[in-house]
Amino acid sequence: MKPSTLLKWITGACEAFLAIPIAGGAFVLGNGWAPLLFMFIFHLITLIVSIRENRFFVGSILGLVTSAIGVIPFIGWIMHTTTAIVLLIDAGISSGTDKRAKLAK
Repeated sequence: MKPSTLLKWITGACEAFLAIPIAGGAFVLGNGWAPLLFMFIFHLITLIVSIRENRFFVGSILGLVTSAIGVIPFIGWIMHTTTAIVLLIDAGISSGTDKRAKLAK
């Protein structure tokens, strides 16, 4: 598994947690919005790794936007949900591509 694929699985799972309406919101508020800053940095790292590996990186850009506007309650929830879906689908597709490339060798 390529590092970008692993990072997409992790960031997708984190976004999915933040998308849980009460739990995600309580976690963000309880930690003084720090999880949004952490996720912004994590998405930035994932973006850089994905670009270096010539992989699809729209999910990471979406994650950066989500982290920036995630402070808006309802919009933040929609964005976290959308970002989680995009990242997890991309990670799943990338995992399948990695396995096929490995078998072709």
